[in-house]
Amino acid sequence: MNQYQETFKRYEKKYLLSEKKYRMLRQKLQNRLHIDNYGKVTICNIYFDTPESLLIRTSLDKPVYKEKLRLRSYGTPARGDKVFIELKKKYKGIVYKRRVDMELSEAEHYLYDRIPVKKPSQITREIDWVLGYYEGLVPAMYISYNRIAMYGSEDPQLRVTFDSNILWRREQLSLESGAWGNALLEEGQRLMEIKIPGAMPLWLAHILDELEIYPISFSKYGKGYQESEKLEKSNTDSNVIRRGEIRYA
Repeated sequence: MNQYQETFKRYEKKYLLSEKKYRMLRQKLQNRLHIDNYGKVTICNIYFDTPESLLIRTSLDKPVYKEKLRLRSYGTPARGDKVFIELKKKYKGIVYKRRVDMELSEAEHYLYDRIPVKKPSQITREIDWVLGYYEGLVPAMYISYNRIAMYGSEDPQLRVTFDSNILWRREQLSLESGAWGNALLEEGQRLMEIKIPGAMPLWLAHILDELEIYPISFSKYGKGYQESEKLEKSNTDSNVIRRGEIRYA
């Protein structure tokens, strides 16, 4: 299964798995899910935010409504490769996603320089509104991860993804710069996401209950932002100590 969709409306639940739980779960799912054509890939993202990090700080407060804007590629792209601009919104637990594809060079001109796209659409008009509403949106964080994507053998609308080697950085914010950065998870951990249009299938709920796998609140960009803030504070504190030592030596 590999159908490019421009719009999504679904529920998304996230779970953090240890290596052991991941292996046990994959064993139980082997006859229920199939790996799709995008199945094993490195996904690369540039998240956009205001200089004050308004979008992610608002998101971390867990409001009823929140949104994110990102530039995404499957693998490290060249200038002429296709990428996706995605607008992701969440309202009362339901995720709405809009995305449009274009070459990387056009996407960067559009998002970085505000040069209009060659083929305007309803989705680009929604993105235009976001770019105008949030003053000064700029590339804020790079996040990449290795993903295994699967879909239900009985219900193709059931989507399950497993993300590993999640990396973040706040420098060289270009998709062309490749997948590298600071690790977001512990060694062996996976982030699982279950994406469904409605209620979770009973068989899947029973498997998760049997393995004692429970949903969590987790945002890759949110976690990366928190880690970067900790790192910045740690570096600031270290500089203060060093300045103090020099001052009073």
